Amino acid sequence: MAKSATRYVCQACGAVAPRWQGQCGDCGEWNTIQAEATAVVTAFAAKHSLAGGGRRIAMTSLADEVALPDRLSTGIAELDRALGGIGEGPNVKAGLVPGSVVLIGGDPGIGKSTLLLQAAGRMAAAGHKVAYVSGEEAADQVRLRARRLGLARADVALAAETSVRDILTTMASGPPPALLVIDSIQTMHSDTLEGAPGTVSQVRASAQELIRYAKSSGCALILVGHVTKDGQLAGPRVLEHMVDTVLYFEGERSHQYRVLRAVKNRFGGTDEIGVFAMGASGLEEVSNPSSLFLTHREDGRQVSGAVVFPALEGTRPVLCEIQALVVKLPSGATPRRAVVGWDSARLSMLLAVLEARCGLGFGNHEVYLNVAGGFRVQDPAADLAVAAALVSALTDRPVPLNWVAFGEVALSGELRPAGLAGLRLKEAAKLGFAGAYVPTGTSGGGGLRVEALSSLGALVDRLAGPA
Repeated sequence: MAKSATRYVCQACGAVAPRWQGQCGDCGEWNTIQAEATAVVTAFAAKHSLAGGGRRIAMTSLADEVALPDRLSTGIAELDRALGGIGEGPNVKAGLVPGSVVLIGGDPGIGKSTLLLQAAGRMAAAGHKVAYVSGEEAADQVRLRARRLGLARADVALAAETSVRDILTTMASGPPPALLVIDSIQTMHSDTLEGAPGTVSQVRASAQELIRYAKSSGCALILVGHVTKDGQLAGPRVLEHMVDTVLYFEGERSHQYRVLRAVKNRFGGTDEIGVFAMGASGLEEVSNPSSLFLTHREDGRQVSGAVVFPALEGTRPVLCEIQALVVKLPSGATPRRAVVGWDSARLSMLLAVLEARCGLGFGNHEVYLNVAGGFRVQDPAADLAVAAALVSALTDRPVPLNWVAFGEVALSGELRPAGLAGLRLKEAAKLGFAGAYVPTGTSGGGGLRVEALSSLGALVDRLAGPA
């Protein structure tokens, strides 16, 4: 037996509180805690054991043979790359796995709906049955966007609906589609629960019903998710555990480029990215991302504080420019440390190593660090490039324009080799670079002149030493 009870749930993070309170103790948001009805198991029922009365399940061996899952191409190579399948085999396509559930999040206006509408149109053009359900826009609004994207004649089944029951009834009335897009999960409503759309219980229940349909029918399901002001997916954290793949669509609205990054993928790696550029006719694929993030100086002019770093995103090397500016302050002034596109804590660590191990003084200097083009670098091998940019900016001695730098810096000042150095050097050579500063022990030259450095002090001597 069960009896009704009330609990208080934060609608921003899903935390449960014993009573109502103005601020959530977990995420710090105000006025997000709401009362929800739930069922509590009585003490009598809790005494009964669950060891009997069930059905016997079949156990298999971990060593059993398993085939790689089939995949459906979305018609957009960069989206397929982020979804996985790259490197699984010569005959395996990248893209969606039938029956899988993908959750894609991103800032408002970043291009999530545009990307999915383009993918739906291309899959429909390839002969697949595709359904697109919008809970945020009217059907005519979606048609207008499709017309701007050149997809006015795409054979995509379109609906504007928020009732999960009505959506599933419609899907069950005929053959399941190859792809079902729900835009967005925060607008969906299940009539089995009380509460407004977007609450923790509604998002969880709606997603559970849609996922059950996808798994039973073999339909690939894509859910669009809202994000909070700090960039995290809104709603219960369990939503990310329920789905197979979580993608984040990143980028600044003031920049034309967009990066689609996988943070969870049960059917592929989480180290692949898809790169797009927002154009007049929608999102365009960028097959050579390095061209977006490098500053082109046709006059060959060298600038202090600028170093090119060959980042690695999955199996794809991406060359980007690290820019540093160091400004001396009057005595007694408090210096600032501003970072765009890199980890501010790692910058503080690198400045401390340069001061303690190399004798450079940044205490009375303001330090500004930027990754050109709005690209965000998470590769630890960027340490050496950042250090080179800082030393160059402090001494006003430019790094050679056609050289790159990569390597990880230890707290002792020693340099550690970076992974997949051959791919990084090969990409730099392909784009016309002549040399590279790398840690000692780095294998592969890629056709470049390689200068191996054992410590950060050796880099300082090389850049700040006698000309």
